[in-house]
Amino acid sequence: MSLRPASLVAIALLAACGGDDASGAHGGHGGGGHGGPITGGDPARGEEIFRDHCAACHTLGRGDQRGPDLLDVHVRRPGGWLRRWLTDPAETAEATPYGARIVEEWGVLMPDPNLDDTGIADVVAFIEQQSGVGPMAPRPPVELSAEQRTATRDRYFDRCAGCHGTYRGGATGPDIGEGRSVELGTDTLAAVMRHGRPWGMPAFGREGLLSEAEIDRMASFLQLPPPEAPALGLDEARARWELVVPVAERPTSPEHDRDWQNFFGVVLRDPGQVAVFDGDTKEEVARIDVGFAVHILRSSSTGRYFYAVGRDGWVTLIDLWSSVPRAVARARGCFDARSVEASKYAGYEDRFLVEGCYWPPQYVVFDGLTLEPLARGDVTGTAVDTGEHLREVRVASVVASHDGPVWALALKESGHVALVDYAEDGFPIVTRIGAERFLHDGGLDRSGRYFLVAANARDRMAVVDLREHELVTTFETGALPHPGRGANWLDPTYGWVNATVHLGEGMLAVYGADPEESPEHAWEVVREVPLPSAGSLFLKTHPSSPWVFFDMALSTDAAQSRQFCVYSKERGEVDRCITPSDAGPAVHFELDRTGSEVWVSVWAEEGEIVVYDSATLEETARITGLETPTGKFNVFNTANDVY
Repeated sequence: MSLRPASLVAIALLAACGGDDASGAHGGHGGGGHGGPITGGDPARGEEIFRDHCAACHTLGRGDQRGPDLLDVHVRRPGGWLRRWLTDPAETAEATPYGARIVEEWGVLMPDPNLDDTGIADVVAFIEQQSGVGPMAPRPPVELSAEQRTATRDRYFDRCAGCHGTYRGGATGPDIGEGRSVELGTDTLAAVMRHGRPWGMPAFGREGLLSEAEIDRMASFLQLPPPEAPALGLDEARARWELVVPVAERPTSPEHDRDWQNFFGVVLRDPGQVAVFDGDTKEEVARIDVGFAVHILRSSSTGRYFYAVGRDGWVTLIDLWSSVPRAVARARGCFDARSVEASKYAGYEDRFLVEGCYWPPQYVVFDGLTLEPLARGDVTGTAVDTGEHLREVRVASVVASHDGPVWALALKESGHVALVDYAEDGFPIVTRIGAERFLHDGGLDRSGRYFLVAANARDRMAVVDLREHELVTTFETGALPHPGRGANWLDPTYGWVNATVHLGEGMLAVYGADPEESPEHAWEVVREVPLPSAGSLFLKTHPSSPWVFFDMALSTDAAQSRQFCVYSKERGEVDRCITPSDAGPAVHFELDRTGSEVWVSVWAEEGEIVVYDSATLEETARITGLETPTGKFNVFNTANDVY
């Protein structure tokens, strides 16, 4: 058996059982070592551990979930083997036939559950006691007051809807609708929120993002019918539009002598701000309030303006030519959003902007210089595979074609890529290209012709030809691909390639992306590179750097989440991993316009940005005093699709 490295992290307490074959797999390097029966535990304490942690993946007498049902496991697995597995699952998986079989069957390797001998004895004592009684009943949901229900609804929308959907039907995250949540029960729902899962589910409790009371209320809220979500029409969007500085009152040339094309816009997520830094001096030149949970920044085609979009759907237009960069307009086309993109085709520079909504299911087009709402378009439709009409269709990633006045919108739930023509009156969808469900993030190949977008719930990438307006192909990568915009570089063997990292497994999938010069390798995975952990969100490179940078920010292993690693373009392997800080996860990368430096965020309440020489990987600067810095966007690279 081969394990895709230690990245196949983690279900908590996965599979101390899971089969009924007790022969030939008993403990100790294939034998029965590590002692006899486990005795003397406290079942009451063991129940606390089980409900708090193990219930994220296991039940007792209610059937297999993300891990096998553990009723009577103490009978099916000898005590010595259980003790060994719970002490060091990785060693046991490698050294014992049954440990190997567990990982092969379930597709994940459990991390060390961090139980000492007493904790192991307590859990086993509880399993033994409960097995004599029968199935373990989940804790009943807590009663929610009207005020608590409203607050929890809002918290769900803020923290959960992005992956699970407004109506909880799932996409990047699984279905957690009322029926499924009742089936899972309060213990499982709470344990998952508390400790996370290796497929990208954050450990909200461990990271302090939800309190225990909030976790209990959310587990109860999920077992209720979802509330109806409101619409947001064009008239309402126009009523909310704020033009702060008219175009005629803005400078006609830069009012400062800084290299504004090397400015970095840095998302400070929790305070809802964007900090603008001079990439040459590392000085902060402006800090701008932009709205709740800023998601990304995009540059106008000329680079003069930044467009910031928050998770609350507000878009802020930032003028970088002002003596101090400032917000000159604001508008809201959605209640929940992730993406915006400018018009970039020749003749349409800085003219229009599109915002893709997570809710309502629509896109909104704005004037690129004022953010006046101009049009809205509906994106609901049928699923590409089943033909069913969908109530909820979210716009995930958006790119601007290099081959015409067209935006490509990834329609998550339906699996289509919608092409919006911004040269036509009304900005209509002119075609829907069937690809794969559920579409998420993506970017362009190095030529700009092909839109490469992850269908991460299907473990595939889709390739859409933006010149011919057609699907080229889809191909499998690994579990839950999450490339961000992706990364393009010249591989010494396979020509131009692109790549994706994954939420669900520790693997960098490098695939051919040059159908003109290397057609034999185009749109197939040519390298599967083991990574230390799953939970990767982003990768990035630059033509001037010998490295591809990637994070593991959502790893269930806290130490690995604080690392980033570099892949050697020349050798085709991971060279090293670096921990910028122990304060929080290392996340997202951006290089300066020349590619000589790379900026890495430390995502923490008292966070920082660490700057490295992008060739030697030596630290060159450290910018401190930043609250929850996440994404960083260099003006030149963002305007010119350099990634």
